[in-house]
Amino acid sequence: MVGRSGETVAEPGQAASGTGPGEHTAGSGAPEPGGGATAGEVLGGYLRARAGEFLRALRAHTLSAGTVESAARTAEAVEALRAAARRLSGTLHTYRPLLDAEWADHLRAELSWLSGSLAREYAYADRLDRLLGSLHRLSGGGGTGRTPPPPSAPAGRHRERPAGERAAGGRAGHAGAGEDGALPVGAARAGALLDRQLTLSRTRAHTAALQALGSARFHAVADAVALLASEPRLPDGVADRPAVAGLAPLAGQARRRLSEAVAALPLSRAGAPYNAEALARSLAGEARQDAAWHHVRVLLRLHRYAQEVLGPYAEPDARLLPAGAALERHRDAAEAAAAVAAAAGTPRIAPATAYALGVLHADQRHEVEAARFVFGRVWDRGTAGPT
Repeated sequence: MVGRSGETVAEPGQAASGTGPGEHTAGSGAPEPGGGATAGEVLGGYLRARAGEFLRALRAHTLSAGTVESAARTAEAVEALRAAARRLSGTLHTYRPLLDAEWADHLRAELSWLSGSLAREYAYADRLDRLLGSLHRLSGGGGTGRTPPPPSAPAGRHRERPAGERAAGGRAGHAGAGEDGALPVGAARAGALLDRQLTLSRTRAHTAALQALGSARFHAVADAVALLASEPRLPDGVADRPAVAGLAPLAGQARRRLSEAVAALPLSRAGAPYNAEALARSLAGEARQDAAWHHVRVLLRLHRYAQEVLGPYAEPDARLLPAGAALERHRDAAEAAAAVAAAAGTPRIAPATAYALGVLHADQRHEVEAARFVFGRVWDRGTAGPT
């Protein structure tokens, strides 16, 4: 019931990138950390503001049921709910030393569970649209050369397509293959196989999301956020501590963790948007290499949320949004490639289908390398590079 996969911020230094597609940068909703503001006022105000966003999104989700445009309204409401949950979870993680540790850890885990439960349905839908669009392009049905596709639509805001229309897209790609010879007849069968597998996964995720929303666990999370909106749990001593002295060191730790993780990336190898040598190495160990990049994406999001809490005292960094967008693109392409690899493991598929899936998999891994190239340029230059 939401547009992106369920990454979380539960692990120490882990759901979500500099920014999700279309995600806005929220104001702190707290007193500015100046004029004698305390850490308790700034942090408590930010948490209350995000909790209020969560509750408003939850109400919008409830009211959207049964309306004429219920699907679109529900998707928007759930995306807003997840955005608030991610910010709350990230803030509870970064500023945990200033909070009741047991309470913060429990609420963070529950928010991560909720965000992940709501994410999967639309993640599968977006992945299917991406892969069928790529098959259509590779088959000669659209697009030219190696120009990468634009970033995905905002999470939960994609245009929903009926299964028949998606299948038609696959058939159009097959027709294009006959004209250009870009792919054999297996393109249409590959599209149909991906459609069946990802649609089944989406259906199961939808059922799981409905069960989560009706569970006592979900209502407990909502109650906890409602209490947070009225009064965050700040231990004695935090409320009187100066804002900068109390918050800036913890935000600095988030920044250092991000810098260290980026330094460990093989940025020198991502020296071209479509790099054959890097692609060969990527294919040799996809999961291991992708994990390091996904880790950086989550650390970047944690750093950005920590900066939001600091507000005017945060050090401006023009890299965060474009770098986050590149890492979101990287995540989308990597997960799409994994889905293709899983489909290629289906028993008794025809050689033509396997070939089409192989071409599609390589195409998505090329997109992974292109996203790494963009991130490297943005991060090294310290400016918003090409996207």
